[in-house]
Amino acid sequence: MCPCLPQAGLCLSGISSIPALLRQPLAIHNFPYLRNANFLYMQQKFKRILLKLSGESLIGNSGFGLDPDILTNFATEIKSVHDVGVEVAIVIGGGNIYRGMNESETGIERAHGDYMGMLATVINGMALQASLEKAGLFTRLLSAIKMEQIAEPYIRRRAMRHLEKKRIVIFGAGTGNPYFTTDTAGSLRAIEIKADVILKGTRVDGIYSADPEKNPSATKYESISFKECIDKNLKVMDMTAFTLCMENNLPIIVFDMNKPGNLLRVVKGEKVGTLVK
Repeated sequence: MCPCLPQAGLCLSGISSIPALLRQPLAIHNFPYLRNANFLYMQQKFKRILLKLSGESLIGNSGFGLDPDILTNFATEIKSVHDVGVEVAIVIGGGNIYRGMNESETGIERAHGDYMGMLATVINGMALQASLEKAGLFTRLLSAIKMEQIAEPYIRRRAMRHLEKKRIVIFGAGTGNPYFTTDTAGSLRAIEIKADVILKGTRVDGIYSADPEKNPSATKYESISFKECIDKNLKVMDMTAFTLCMENNLPIIVFDMNKPGNLLRVVKGEKVGTLVK
C-alpha cells in the first residue's frame, strides 16, 4: 500500500487509483491531521480582527492598575480565536493607569497628559503580552513611540507580516500623537492592516439606547447603521474614530469581553453584541 494516505486506505501510486480516490467521500475522521484547530479556520467569519480593549477593563476588582486574573482571562479568550486560525491585532487603552484628558483636575496640560497616557498603554501592552506568552502564544508589541528596549517601532508592513506568521500583534502608544484617543488608534490601525472588523470588548453586551447600568429599560440594538448611531448620539467611539470606520466601510462589533467564550462566538459569526455597519 502506498504510504501517502495510509489512514484512508487509499493508494496514489498508480494513475488508475486516482478516479477511485475521487469517487470516495472525503471523511475527516480518516485524516487525523485535518482534525486539529488549524482546519477549523474555514468555519470562521473573520480572518483578521482588531480587538479594542479599554484600560479600565484590566482593573477588575483591584480598583486600580492591573488585575492578574483579568489578564489571564483575556489571554485565554484571545488564544481560543488564535487557535482556529484567526489573525489577531490588539489595541489597548491606558485609563487604568492614567487618563490624559482631565487637565482641570491634574493641572497637566492636555498634550503632555496624552503622552503620559500613551506610556500607560505600553505598560498595559507589556502586561497583556506577558500573559499571552505564558499561554503559549507568540506576540509582538509595536509602539508608535520609539522605545527599542521593550517594543518594536510601528511599521505597517512589519505588522502585517507578523500577522501573516500568526503572531499576536499588540499596538502600543496610541497613534503617537496627542489629542487622539486609543479608539482612533484602533480604527486607524485596523484600516492600515486591512482588518475585517473591529471588535470592541466592553463590560456590556452591546449598544443600548441608554446606559443599561443606569437605565434598566434601555433597549439593546442587534444591528445599527453608522448614520443611526450619529443621529441618536450613541457613544460607541469618539467621532474621529467612528468617522474613520464609516468612511472606510469597516464594521464594528461591540460585545461583552468578560463573558467566557464570547470572543470566539463573535468570530464564528454568531449573534453576539451589536453590529455597526
